[in-house]
Amino acid sequence: MTSQLSMNIVNSENISVEAGYSIFNLKIITKRLLDIFEQEIKRPNSIIISINKNAITKMAMFISGAIERSASIGIAGETASGKSTITLEMITSIERFAKEFCIDNAITRINSDDYYYDRSDMVKKAGSFANFANNYDLDVPDAIELSLMNEHILQLLNGNSVMLPKYDMSGTAKRFDNQILVNPSKVIISEGLFNLNEKVKNAFDFKIYVDISKEVQEKRFFLRANERNLGASAQNILDNASQKAQIYIKPCKETADIVLSGEADIEKYKEFLNKILNLIEEIHLTNIPCLC
Repeated sequence: MTSQLSMNIVNSENISVEAGYSIFNLKIITKRLLDIFEQEIKRPNSIIISINKNAITKMAMFISGAIERSASIGIAGETASGKSTITLEMITSIERFAKEFCIDNAITRINSDDYYYDRSDMVKKAGSFANFANNYDLDVPDAIELSLMNEHILQLLNGNSVMLPKYDMSGTAKRFDNQILVNPSKVIISEGLFNLNEKVKNAFDFKIYVDISKEVQEKRFFLRANERNLGASAQNILDNASQKAQIYIKPCKETADIVLSGEADIEKYKEFLNKILNLIEEIHLTNIPCLC
């Protein structure tokens, strides 16, 4: 018997399909995706906590070719939630797949940290980055030029190349604009604390939130703090980040298309991604020789 999740997704409304595209094919691919997601959700310690019923239909539209443009993925979550690790695994899996099948311009990463405002003058005036950070909050959306990141993502989705900024993370708070040329690709992906903020979230086709327990977050954070020699300031940094997360980050969980577990084994993410990629191979690449 078809599950309620399956019924909801197959019968989703407001589905816009390219003229002449087969709804029948779309439903078949949607059902295949449903099987993959439902199997994962039923697994112990699943990577998936929840998923919006329309997200799978939208994914099927991109995979099938009903939507022909690039797909954009925005990933948000608190500090030490695991969002960077998950994002890098997505990139690695897609790049490995692209190399195997000679697919050019498969994925582009937009690093949200590169959009921090240039505050180098303030650092110089303060005498050090540490003194600057004591009086300037980096854990709020206004510290990042999200409107520029939004503009760059939309340009890429429209098929245009973009020059991205590069932020100096060594402690100068200097941002160099127009530093990195990126071209349109099949997938645009970005992760960051505020990637589901109102100023940028609508640039993403798929909005993902990475959730984590307080206990695991603190363990990861202090391990990282020790590696970075943050010393006694680590607790204050975490307290401020957690306080701001209550205001600016955690509410985004409610509007995310997919909520992932930041505590799941990364191997489970790899297995799940490979199932999606295998479906793409079956649909588009079976019996197509690689000539590169």
